[in-house]
Amino acid sequence: MSQSPAGRLTPEMRTSAFYASFFTGSGAAVMFLPIWLSGQGITPEQIGIINAVPIVVILLFNLVIGRVADRARDWRQVIVIGALIGGIVPIGLFFVNEFWGILLFWTLACLPGGAVGPVLDAATMRLARRNGTDYGVMRAWGTVGYMLFNGLTGYLVVWYGAGVFVPLFVGMAIVRALVALQLPAFRVPAEQKTISAVTEAPAAGRLRDVAKPWFILPLLGFCMIFATHIVLNAFGSLLWKEQGIPENIIGPLIALGSASEAAMMFLWKRFGGKISARVVMLISAGAAALRWCVMGLEPGVGVLILLQLSHGITFAIGYLGCVHFIANWTDESIAAETQSLFVVGQQLLTVMSVIGFGWVVQGFGAHAFFAAAAMAVLGGVCIWVSLQLRPAKAK
Repeated sequence: MSQSPAGRLTPEMRTSAFYASFFTGSGAAVMFLPIWLSGQGITPEQIGIINAVPIVVILLFNLVIGRVADRARDWRQVIVIGALIGGIVPIGLFFVNEFWGILLFWTLACLPGGAVGPVLDAATMRLARRNGTDYGVMRAWGTVGYMLFNGLTGYLVVWYGAGVFVPLFVGMAIVRALVALQLPAFRVPAEQKTISAVTEAPAAGRLRDVAKPWFILPLLGFCMIFATHIVLNAFGSLLWKEQGIPENIIGPLIALGSASEAAMMFLWKRFGGKISARVVMLISAGAAALRWCVMGLEPGVGVLILLQLSHGITFAIGYLGCVHFIANWTDESIAAETQSLFVVGQQLLTVMSVIGFGWVVQGFGAHAFFAAAAMAVLGGVCIWVSLQLRPAKAK
């Protein structure tokens, strides 16, 4: 019997392909969703609600989905089901053109991807540990897909008009669902041992075993660091425009940050395993504090290029450090649930930051980045305290 095309690909290649499709819809939405909504007669206040409600709903489901995934025969089942639902529901966007209908279907379209994202990260990390391969490379393809459709959407809208957005978003959701069908099994077979880093203690099989300050503090700290990047995502282009930076420069500046993120993820294995995960997270905190301090000084384009290139340090290595930290200290039985808990923390801090920094930006403009720098320092302090409570060795 001939082997299937998927069977000729390694599990890592199949997972990378899914990551490449996973964030394409998000890349298109970041580029054009507000403009499309405005064209439908949606007010700025309503646009804010349409963006915020999916985050709140995902928050309510993350931990539940993580727990269900951990109890399933394999994490793949939950990921595939989520992708299939996510491929069908967005079709409803073709049939709505007013606020309540768009809010309903946009929320339902965002929910599956947001809920299974932490499960995918946890499953991919365990796959990498089992085979001795690189989680960072697989995850990097997600950023590549995001960048590709972030830029491509702009050109497609110019060529075909605003009406191309919904078909593009729905089409990519369907592609993601189809690519999910070829995902490999992620669980470690009973007869096969996982290849992993040297550990200081047995991995925890219950959340209560790691619900301690030394474990929670570094994750909380990076959630703060993560949230500071939302200030840039939400207000960066507006603040740069007010500084007199042309729009044709702002786009490439944003893309440069994503390119730096992807590059750092591809290079992670060369140095990531040689440094404790929490030390890596601490480096991320320090770099973020410096980045936002300089950005608050309203520098020129040359300096902004360097600051955007630092995104791989301020975000990518910190995020990878967190994922490795969780995998180092938790068993497969709570892998997805713990990763989901981490993502819930990110989302909560994100919502608080978008609301809080909205007021700060309105009153202080680019100087709001100084507040972001202070928040990054506070996150670094949390990580440092964890290191004092339980010093790093192999992890």
